[in-house]
Amino acid sequence: MPEETTGTEERTQSDRADRPATLSERDLRWRQFQSRSPRLRMFLIIAVVVLVVTGFFLWRYFNSYESTDDAQIDGHLNPVSARVGGHVERLLVKDNQYVKAGQPLVEIDARDYQVLVARAQADYDNALAEAKAAGVNVPITSTSTTSQLAAAAAEVAAARAALAGAQQQYEAANAQLAQADANNVKAQNDLARYKQLVSKQEISQQQYDQAYAAAQGGSAAVDASRAAAAAAQQQIKAARSRVTEAEANMRAARTGPQQVKAMRSRVQSAQALVEGKKAALDQAKLNLQYTTIVSPVEGVVTNRTVEAGQNVQPGQELMRVINLDDIWVTANFKETQLRDMRANQPVTIHVDTTGREYKGHLDSIAAASGSITSLLPPENATGNFVKIVQRIPVKITFDRGETREHVLRPGMSVEPKVWIR
Repeated sequence: MPEETTGTEERTQSDRADRPATLSERDLRWRQFQSRSPRLRMFLIIAVVVLVVTGFFLWRYFNSYESTDDAQIDGHLNPVSARVGGHVERLLVKDNQYVKAGQPLVEIDARDYQVLVARAQADYDNALAEAKAAGVNVPITSTSTTSQLAAAAAEVAAARAALAGAQQQYEAANAQLAQADANNVKAQNDLARYKQLVSKQEISQQQYDQAYAAAQGGSAAVDASRAAAAAAQQQIKAARSRVTEAEANMRAARTGPQQVKAMRSRVQSAQALVEGKKAALDQAKLNLQYTTIVSPVEGVVTNRTVEAGQNVQPGQELMRVINLDDIWVTANFKETQLRDMRANQPVTIHVDTTGREYKGHLDSIAAASGSITSLLPPENATGNFVKIVQRIPVKITFDRGETREHVLRPGMSVEPKVWIR
């Protein structure tokens, strides 16, 4: 070994002597290293390329998503409350029990509400009977009113015709009176002349007696004609009274349609009363149904505060039902992370409880930051402003079928990754 080493050193010295003087000692050493280790050079080149490619893909990977640990599962906490008050007779569920939509949860004593239903039913039947009776009277009254109106019109026409006839009779009686009066004047004049002649015996006594009888008959005819005229005048007054009475009856008959309208209004009022009683009956039946409190959704019972034998009031919350099929993730991302976030982007959701990852999609981004929507939003004083990166709530929904096992619960911590590229 010492002899071989000595020979190598001699060859190296001879090589140095043969090379140009322009190469430095460092270059000579590098060339010796390259001539001695060609595999190492290739390995270094490959390592550099691998590091560059790995760094590129790592850069692309870490820039292809946005994530946060300020996130949790949310869901609908459906409150179950009493719609009527009463004594809790039966409690049909317990905490953390899975129930279906419409499943009975609590039963309230229904006897008081059954009595109210019976009373409302009786009131409704009574109002319905009264409305039917009022409805029957309407056509009867309408027909009677029509008949009365026609009879009154005929009576007025007959009375007016009688009045016209009486007036004509009165005129005829007056004409007869005038004629009788003229005949009486002539008879009285003839009697006066015959009286002078009979005294002179120029005419016979018979002729005088005839003239005297004619004069007496003329006077009687005048009296009779005057009485007939007076009677005709009385008949006119009577006919006018009958016309006035007939017209009064006509006016009374004309109020018949208004009476029919009033009766129809009473029928409508009775029907409205029937509707009111029907509504009261329906409300009583609804209150009776409300004595059985059912689950509004399918889910798990939680936060039960009611017990059997307890008196509850309308609106009192008894428990809550959480629908585990309708849950989502509320993630509070920094405002600087929202630059490339869009709706429907895929999301990978890591749940701490299960250690699994679930698939989802970005549903929507809230319209304001969490601090703005809080009960007491911050208000920085003038000259005391410090810029703080705000967080914006983002709603992330699970893909169909991801929550079918009902393992996830609202309030669980998660870490979502929103894949923006």
